[in-house]
Amino acid sequence: MAWFFVDTELAAEEYTLSGEDASHIARSLRMKVGEALTLCTPDGKRHECEITAVTRDEVTVRILSSTVCEQEPTVRISLFIALMKGDKIDDVIQKAVELGVTDITPFLSARCISRPDEKSLVKKQQRWQKIADNAASQSRRGILPRVHPCIDIAELPQAAMESETAIVFYECGGKPIRALISPDVASLALITGAEGGFEETEIDALKAAGVEVATLGKRILRAQTAPIAAVSAAMLLTGNLE
Repeated sequence: MAWFFVDTELAAEEYTLSGEDASHIARSLRMKVGEALTLCTPDGKRHECEITAVTRDEVTVRILSSTVCEQEPTVRISLFIALMKGDKIDDVIQKAVELGVTDITPFLSARCISRPDEKSLVKKQQRWQKIADNAASQSRRGILPRVHPCIDIAELPQAAMESETAIVFYECGGKPIRALISPDVASLALITGAEGGFEETEIDALKAAGVEVATLGKRILRAQTAPIAAVSAAMLLTGNLE
């Protein structure tokens, strides 16, 4: 079934989609009157709908039933990933959204090889958000995870400590992840580094702010592998891969 997101709660019996979603339904999917689709709203609900009218610019649906969306994990994961070369972050964002992260924040650290200017970062963020949106639809998420603007690593401690538990994964070792994540944790911040890893002073600053230092095992993972491994482990330890 086609799966779409709207940015408002649905109180009426009918709703009209416009813009890219309407164009995608009418022109790409070639859906017709009488066909079914699902709309997800910011209040965490999914609405089963039937198309009642289709034009080139608008699609109107009738809401048949509404339930709480059960696709969302019990834990809110904020993923912080260092900038990487090329389009490596594209795949990380796609897979992280499929696994269930709530939001993603790229950051610039001392060993980042990629250092785009501000204009390029704006364009990248727009592309990354579109990748996240498509992944959320494909994996039947209940929300649209947000890709935030890139920040400097100096801003990272404050952003990460908004979560109940914040963990940075360090290539030089740390605590086992299972010792840091309880099954009933409500929110997690997971931090992974660039191709060159972290400088010791960066880890020290994160530790001083209250961020836990963890390991992902005895093997050194690539920058694009570590965040997916971290999110997968967190989802498993919180019972969200069952």
